[in-house]
Amino acid sequence: MNSNATPIRCRGGVGYACCFCAEQFPDPADLKKHTIESHDEKTKLNFMKGKDIRKFYAKLDITNLKCIICHSSIDTLEKLIDHLKIVHKKTMFTDIKNQVVPFKFDSERLACFICMNVYHKFKTLLEHMNIHYRNFICEVCDAGFVTRANLTQHAESHILGSFKCDHCPKIFDTARKKRSHEKCVHTHSDTLNKCGYCSEKFKDYRKKERHLIEVHGINNNLKCQACEKTFTNQREHTIHMKRLHLMDRRHNCTECNMTFFSSSDLKSHFVKHTGLRKFECEVCHKAYGRKKTLREHMRIHADDRRFKCEYCGQAFVQRCSWRGHMRAKHGEQV
Repeated sequence: MNSNATPIRCRGGVGYACCFCAEQFPDPADLKKHTIESHDEKTKLNFMKGKDIRKFYAKLDITNLKCIICHSSIDTLEKLIDHLKIVHKKTMFTDIKNQVVPFKFDSERLACFICMNVYHKFKTLLEHMNIHYRNFICEVCDAGFVTRANLTQHAESHILGSFKCDHCPKIFDTARKKRSHEKCVHTHSDTLNKCGYCSEKFKDYRKKERHLIEVHGINNNLKCQACEKTFTNQREHTIHMKRLHLMDRRHNCTECNMTFFSSSDLKSHFVKHTGLRKFECEVCHKAYGRKKTLREHMRIHADDRRFKCEYCGQAFVQRCSWRGHMRAKHGEQV
């Protein structure tokens, strides 16, 4: 009531959802403008009506935070509360657990403004904020949570047993994993990957992402901060970061000192030690240790000259031949 801070209901299929109506906005700045201009003081006073404090916590956009009484710019929610109490003599109760979680949307990246960790989804950022707002602590692992309901849900992960799916023969070691499986595979599979613009449903998240780009022109590409390469989803971005920039090499070769990012990389490498060549060309019967090498070889028979010199137009079947040509004929390292 005394600042330009505005609440966020959730991140829906189209964008950030208004707490007071059904509107959604891809840009949180548009939601802030909408909330301030479209909803009056009486509407805002009913914000907590019917909310269960055990489950609910307010998600507050404090981008460019200002006191609307004196128009002072203020950096954090805590400083705003102190300002309102001291300068404007407003009654503020601070002797209770804080279930108001602030967010700032002042850069292109979705980041936690407290520790600057970057996230692709608002849902993941929300889960991360439990680290900073440790109102309720797990007695088993010391994890912190904003609400008591979040702690209760988490506590189930420590109760191990045998939990069979109600719809298929699969068995899980926690009730939480069982419920997650049932929701994703059986009961809510049609709604988890639903387009927010046209309500079309998809079997997996990647197909939905492709649909958003091709049909609605919505591009949520992730850019690598180290090399500027872009990715269409969080999984590809994470693999890229771990493989190339963090040099994650946890798979060790038992025959030599080499290490690899994935088990498939290690398996591909191990052919060097076994000498096994089980992938044979049906045309010339030449055999290879890796399926990938056989596929590259098949381009020779198909005359697939996909590597073309941009200077003289000569084309090559293999990348190594093209690179050798570029170096020898044009003096260019590629």
